[in-house]
Amino acid sequence: MDDEEEAYLKAAFGDSSDDEHLADRETTAVWERVEKINGLWLCRNFLSVHHQSHLLSAIVNEGWFVEESINQAMRFGDLPSWATELSDLILESVESVDLPVLPADLLWREPLFNQFIVNLYQPGEGICAHVDLLRFEDGIAIVSLESPCVMRFSPAEQGEGEGVDVLLSPGSLILMSGEARYRWKHEINRKQIGFQVWEGEEIDQKRRISITLRKLCPS
Repeated sequence: MDDEEEAYLKAAFGDSSDDEHLADRETTAVWERVEKINGLWLCRNFLSVHHQSHLLSAIVNEGWFVEESINQAMRFGDLPSWATELSDLILESVESVDLPVLPADLLWREPLFNQFIVNLYQPGEGICAHVDLLRFEDGIAIVSLESPCVMRFSPAEQGEGEGVDVLLSPGSLILMSGEARYRWKHEINRKQIGFQVWEGEEIDQKRRISITLRKLCPS
């Protein structure tokens, strides 16, 4: 690891020798299965406010979003240290609970993820309904930062059921595998006027950054 990578790692996750940082990482993750969708799990408190702030700083330091016209960045293969550490935290969190959050065979693959997309959303922006490309293996993770949003899941085949809305709060992690990954589309509805609504109330939405982690299929 060179000095620049080490700086990014510390910016994202702090110094491992810091007692306050260690205590912060030991917060117990609370996982919940999203009803009606097999293979969809949500961890609302995956990252503390401290971790969110420093992870955001590491992303900003990458310099991807200096120009307003750029709202997406991708990386394939060797990931920066902060993304590798984030992947390790996901694995630790999944393994720390006695729940089938991810299929056992995925937990053994190395690396767990080797591709990411960082998306920047301004208020009112979203992404159309889609199933991630089959060039990626099973098991997809999405970490949310800065602002909440409602992600809608709908069956990939028409007539297979109703849509399901999930609130993604800052610091949350959602994992998709099996049916959730292959048989359900996910989207963030665009809303040019006003904000998204959750449980009858408008969400105070500002800029949102998401990190999607995936594993490329063997070529």
